[in-house]
Amino acid sequence: MRLMEFKMERTGLLKEGDVLPVTEGKLPASYYYTLGKAYAMSSNYPFSERLKSREGKVIEVKETPKGFFVTVEFAE
Repeated sequence: MRLMEFKMERTGLLKEGDVLPVTEGKLPASYYYTLGKAYAMSSNYPFSERLKSREGKVIEVKETPKGFFVTVEFAE
């Protein structure tokens, strides 16, 4: 199992237990991931940490002083 955290701009878009597709974006030196229909985005990951799964399950949605964050579990 692999856990990744995604940043979400507003709450109410997702709930725990949702299974969502993940889209991969490529930058010159790294990859980033978009959850569902642009509900949330990941930070940048180096090539060595590239995600192999194309869907994941929402484990937790939390609010912090810096915004809303979603923890997603992938079968890797």
